[in-house]
This record gives sequence, structure tokens and C-alpha cells, in this order.
Amino acid sequence: MKHKRNFKALEKRRLKGAKLLSQGKSQSAVARELGVARQTVATWAHRLAEGGKGSLKRGNLGRPRHLESSQEQELGKLLMAGALAAGYPTELWTLPRIGKVIAERFGVQYSVGHLWRLLRRLGFSCQKPEKRALQRNEPEIARCKRHGWPALKTKPSEKAAASSSSTNPA
Repeated sequence: MKHKRNFKALEKRRLKGAKLLSQGKSQSAVARELGVARQTVATWAHRLAEGGKGSLKRGNLGRPRHLESSQEQELGKLLMAGALAAGYPTELWTLPRIGKVIAERFGVQYSVGHLWRLLRRLGFSCQKPEKRALQRNEPEIARCKRHGWPALKTKPSEKAAASSSSTNPA
């Protein structure tokens, strides 16, 4: 398993290198003192000259998000309003439908495979709709359970017939 880096320690080392460079030490001397390559110190010196000490601090790792937090909240409200409100014929949200809504509303394309990460971050989970017939008649089913089912249930007879099994003690 890959070991985790201590990003705070790395940032502290970069800032210490900046301090040594500002004291007038050569790049090779700073590299030897901190145990890094000269090219690394040269990169630090370039970033320090371009943007100051703030440029040596660690930024966000990974790709930047495509949707801002306000847009993500708006997307959450759109999804909670339902697929019917978004113009779809059924209430079922699918990943392709959500991707299409995001593309139309915010102008951002997400792959179908990545949409679930966005949805999980927004607090949604995978759901499967119940499979029930559209013709289902709930009052008739309730009546049948109340009146028809008890009549169909059979009770065992008082005394069971003798068994021919040699292991049965009866």
C-alpha cells in the first residue's frame, strides 16, 4: 500500500527553504541542508519570486470541481423536486437524465460513471423503484387479504395419521 505523505511537513520544509533563500544562501546550500534536489529548490525560488511565500503553500489537491457549491445546492433542489418537474415522463431519476439536466442547466458535462460521486457528495444514495403492476387494485387486495385468505388457509387435522417411518415415535 502506498504510504501517505505528510503535507504539512512538506509545506513547512518549503517555507524553511524560502526563509534560507531570503537569507542569501545559495540554492545548492539550501538543497543540501534540507535534503532535497537542487531542481526542487530552483522551483521553490522561481515560485517565491513569482508569487511570494503564499505560492509555496499547498493548494487543493486533485481536479477542481466543475460546479460551485451554490450550483450543487441548486442541483440538489432540482433533484428533490422530482423528474416530473424537470420534464420527464416518469418520476425515476437515472444517471443519464441527471447528466442531461446538469448539462442543460449549468453547461457542465459529467460522465455517467462520475455522476454517482457527485450525488453521494450531495447526500443522495442509489435507490431502486418498487416493481408493482400499474393495474394494481389496492382496495381489492386488502379485501381479499381480510376475507379470502383466512378461508384458504387450512388447519391441520386434530390427529395426524400414523407414520410408516421407523424413526417416528408415534
